[in-house]
Amino acid sequence: MSKPVSFIAFDLGAESGRCVVGMLKDGALELEEVHRFPNGPVRIIDSLHWDVLRIWQEMKDAMRICASKYGSEIQGIGVDTWGVDFALLGRGDVLLCNPYHYRDVRTDGMLEEAFRRVPKEEIFEQTGIQFMQINTLFQLLSMVVSNSPLLDVSETLLMMPDLFNFWLTGVKVSEFSIATTTQFYNPREKGWAKSLLERMGIPTHFLPPIVPSGTILGNMLLSVAEDVGMPQVKVIAPACHDTGSAVAAVPAEGDNWCYISCGTWALMGVEVDEPIINEHSLRLNFTNEGGYGDKIRFLKNIMGLWLVQECRRTWARLGEEYSYSELTEMASEAQPFKAFVDPDHSAFLHPGDMPYRMSKFCLLTSQQPPQTKGEFVRCALESLALKCRWVLDRLEELLGEKIEVVHVVGGGSRNSLLCQFVANATHRLVIAGPAEATAAGSVMIQALTLGYVSSHDEARRVIKRSFEMGHYEPMEHDEWETAYERFKTILEASEATKLD
Repeated sequence: MSKPVSFIAFDLGAESGRCVVGMLKDGALELEEVHRFPNGPVRIIDSLHWDVLRIWQEMKDAMRICASKYGSEIQGIGVDTWGVDFALLGRGDVLLCNPYHYRDVRTDGMLEEAFRRVPKEEIFEQTGIQFMQINTLFQLLSMVVSNSPLLDVSETLLMMPDLFNFWLTGVKVSEFSIATTTQFYNPREKGWAKSLLERMGIPTHFLPPIVPSGTILGNMLLSVAEDVGMPQVKVIAPACHDTGSAVAAVPAEGDNWCYISCGTWALMGVEVDEPIINEHSLRLNFTNEGGYGDKIRFLKNIMGLWLVQECRRTWARLGEEYSYSELTEMASEAQPFKAFVDPDHSAFLHPGDMPYRMSKFCLLTSQQPPQTKGEFVRCALESLALKCRWVLDRLEELLGEKIEVVHVVGGGSRNSLLCQFVANATHRLVIAGPAEATAAGSVMIQALTLGYVSSHDEARRVIKRSFEMGHYEPMEHDEWETAYERFKTILEASEATKLD
């Protein structure tokens, strides 16, 4: 029997943060969640921010737990987070402000402003990234438009995982997968699209070097190691964008498969060797993000379980607390196909009263709104599944080939109702799991980097035999096909629908 080796994976999401220890032993992977904490925006007057110092403290608390439990078994640490958000450091590497949350309203109207400065087609040609107002490009443009003094004193821009890696090691770099989420990385030239930023009026002097996924950044700083009671273990940049690590863990074999990495967001796509940047992918607003092994994750961002999460928070504020399992059970008993929404409508982007917004959307698209909590959740889940069908159809158009299997990974893979809905809507076999794909991917990339696993294919085989997967065969073909035709009319109406 081989001696077990362990790795720490910090998976920091938009709703919660997790510290997971992955133990690799005898060709199998075991994950243990050692610490979880809530995460989310903090409103300061009219702005939304991340409380990064609290997150950092939670990370150190987690490392203390790991040190006492695993000690010298720990071989490496990897950090991944959501995309697009960033921190600015000034002289002496001081943090200039709490980073903004991507749902902050400062990017409202920035797409139009950007297109006045540089045509949409040129931005896509240089970056290949889906247009979303939350992207780093538009956050920085909003600072230019508002004459933010922070730009005058900033010396380094670090994406969120890059910030925590800097605090762990003292090394200021940007990892490939997270850099690509900015919409100012050029995947053809493999570097920052500085000329694009300059035409926008955005500074470029603060952009750090970019390193590949799986780079050893260095040993943990002595001051941090002494603080948490750990040796100075190696800090490795996995795929620091959480979806990048999740996709690295998809337990797939062969070709003709796609993934849905489902949590607050649902990112649906395929792995390709080269970016797909053409008029068709621009028109359909697909994206080319970086992945492990210099792969491109060609995908579409879909608003995932956000609508359900915000409904739950709205009801909690009214004194009605429900678990996600309780809400899913209510949804399973609710009337099917009562109403649909476009999950990606701009009205649903910002936090707030989601049931009200969903009702208003339904009324404006000539539908009877949901009435019960179960109907609201079912509407959100059915709409998400049908949007996945729409994306699948577009993927097949762009690739010119049929996709046979859909892999659902991440927290959404635990929702058996959603997985069955996706199978029904797409008429494809859905393989669900692992739920902790991001942590598993981070751990296996660390193991690959340090030579404990021989190849990415072998890493995926380890994951496949280490976790139980759910299999969902498509059902109710005719009912879902009829629903899809109706859903497409709602999407068309959605384009002209504005909610005040």
